[in-house]
Amino acid sequence: MNLKAKLKTAVEDAARTLGAEIEAVIQETPPNKPGDYGTPSAFALAKSLGQNPAQVAQVLAQSVVLPQGIARAETAGPFLNFFVDAGDFVAAVIADPATPDQCSGKVVIEHTSVNPNKELHVGHIRNVVLGDSIGRIFRAAGHEVEIQNYIDDTGRQAAESLFARGHYARQWDGQQKYDHFMGEGYVRLNADPAKSDLESGISAIMHRLERGELRADIEQIVTAHLQTCFALGATYDLLVWESDVVGSGFLDKAMNILERSAYTSHPQEGKFAGAFVMDVSSFMPGLTENNVVLRRSDGTAMYAAKDIGFQCWKFGLFEGMKFKPFLNDPAGHIVWTSAPDGQPDTAQRFGHAAEVINVIDSRQEHPQRIVKASMGVAGYPQQEARSIHLSYAFVNYEGQTISGRRGVGMSADKALSEATRKVTELMQSLKPEVVGTPEGEEIVRRIAVGALRFAMLKAEPSREINFVLEDALDLRGDTAPYVQYAAVRAGNILKRALEVGHDVSGAGADWSMVTDLDLKLAKEVARLPEVVAVAVRIHSPHVVAQYALELASSFNGWYNAKDAQGKAATNVLASEPGLREARLALVGRLQRAFVQTLDLVGIEVPSAM
Repeated sequence: MNLKAKLKTAVEDAARTLGAEIEAVIQETPPNKPGDYGTPSAFALAKSLGQNPAQVAQVLAQSVVLPQGIARAETAGPFLNFFVDAGDFVAAVIADPATPDQCSGKVVIEHTSVNPNKELHVGHIRNVVLGDSIGRIFRAAGHEVEIQNYIDDTGRQAAESLFARGHYARQWDGQQKYDHFMGEGYVRLNADPAKSDLESGISAIMHRLERGELRADIEQIVTAHLQTCFALGATYDLLVWESDVVGSGFLDKAMNILERSAYTSHPQEGKFAGAFVMDVSSFMPGLTENNVVLRRSDGTAMYAAKDIGFQCWKFGLFEGMKFKPFLNDPAGHIVWTSAPDGQPDTAQRFGHAAEVINVIDSRQEHPQRIVKASMGVAGYPQQEARSIHLSYAFVNYEGQTISGRRGVGMSADKALSEATRKVTELMQSLKPEVVGTPEGEEIVRRIAVGALRFAMLKAEPSREINFVLEDALDLRGDTAPYVQYAAVRAGNILKRALEVGHDVSGAGADWSMVTDLDLKLAKEVARLPEVVAVAVRIHSPHVVAQYALELASSFNGWYNAKDAQGKAATNVLASEPGLREARLALVGRLQRAFVQTLDLVGIEVPSAM
C-alpha cells in the first residue's frame, strides 16, 4: 500500500473514531500551498456530524494516526495538510514494491478481430496494443484475464480474398507472407471494373465458408495475422470463430433468454409486424426509435442478435462451443480455438466473465450500446454494467485515411520492418560494436516495437492518431525511445556504481541527507499503483503511457538539476557518503519503476541505447 493509500485509511479510521463513515480523498497539495498531501475530508465529516468544518479539521488532526513517512499534520481552515519526513518517505518508497491494489473477478477482453482477408495495417496496431495493454493492466490489478480474438470466417471480405485467389489463378510461392499474398488478390478484385459481374462466384465462396469447407484456408491467414501480433508483443488465450458461434446455437439461446423479458415483443401490426423486437428506451434513453429488431419478420436474424449471443456466452449465461489447441505462441503458451471437432469445456476454462471489455473502433459505438442494453433487457443488470466498449478513433497514415480495400496505408509488418531498419541505422552510428550481435538485435527489437506500441497508446483512445514513423522514433519527443533512454540512463548509473564497488541496495544510506529534489523524484515513483487504479477504472492504458513520460521527465529533471552555483546538484557518484547510497537506492527503485510501468503497456527496456 502506498503512502497516499495509507493516509486515506488513517483519515477514515480517525473519522470512524469520531462517529462517522466517510470516503477520504487524499491529494497532492498545489506548489504554492503548505504541505505535501492534503485532504478536504473535514467537509464530509462536518456534514455527517453537523459541526463546523474548520473545527472538525482541528479535531481530525489530533485524532489521525500518522503512517510512517508523515512527519506532521496541520490544519489550514477546513483542510488538513500532511508534511512528509523526506528521509522516511524516500526510504519507504524504495522498500515498497508498488504492487497495485488487488481486485478479483475474471475479465474477458476481445481485441484484434481483424477480417481474415489480408494483412494487418498500421491502424490495426492500435486495436492490438490497446487490448493487449489493458489486459496486462487488469492482470497487474489482480484480475484473471482471458484474451479473445474473434475470427469472422463467414464474412464477405474473407470470401472475396479466396475468390480472387482462384479467379486470377494466383499461386503462392511459399516465401511471401501468406496474408500479404491474399491481400494483393483482395485489392486487385476491388479495383477490377468487372467485379459486379463476379457476384455469383463470390456468393458461392460465402456459402462454402458457412459450411466450413474452407476453414483451413482461413486458418492459414489467421496464423499469418498471429505472427504479426506476436511480433508486436501481443498474446491470446482463445480464438473464437464466427462459424462456431453460429453453429453452436448461440443466437437461439440468447433469443430464448430475451423472450422471457417484458421489454421484448412480437408486434402483430405496424412497421414491426411479425418481427421480434426489444424496447431499449429504459437502457438507451434519447433514441428516436426505441425498438431494436432482433429477428426480421421472415425469421432471419439481425447482425446485433449474433453479437448479443456472443456476449451472453462470454458472461457464462449458457455453454455450447468445443475447443482444441490451435498453436503455441513464442513463449510456449497455448492459444486455443473454438472448433467443431474439439472437446466440450467441462472445466469452464473459457468465458464465465465478471466483466467483458470489447475493443472495437468508434464506428461500432451504437451496436455496442445495443449489446450492453440487451443484458439489461434480459434481466442481468450486473452484466449490463460490466459490458464495456473500449472505443477508439481512427488512425491515419501520414495524413491519409487508411483503406485496406484500396491498399492505402502501411501494413503492420512494414511498419515493424521499417522501424527495425531505422533503429538499426541509428545504432550503426551510435553503437556500431553491437550491431549484428544477438544483444544488438534484441536492443533494436525492443526499441522498434516499443516505438510502435507507444505511438498508439499515448493518446486517449477517443482521439484520432496521425501515424508518422519518424515521430514515433524521436528520442526527444513523447515517445517510447524517450522513456527507454531514461530507463537505460538510470541503469547505467547503477552499473558504474557497481563497477567502482559501491552498494546500490541502500545499505549505508543516511536518509536524513536526502534533499527536496530526491523527495520530488520519489513522489513520482510512488504514484504507480494510483495510476494503475485509474487505468482500470476508466478502462484505458493511455494514463499508464502518460505516467511513463512523466516518470522519465521527472528523472531527467532530477538528473540535470543544478545548485545555486550552477553545479550538478544530483551527481550520484559524487555525492557525500550516505547521501550517495541513498541516491543509488533511489535510482535502483526508479529503474524498477520504469520496467514495471513499461511492462504494463507491453514495452521492454533495452540493455543499452
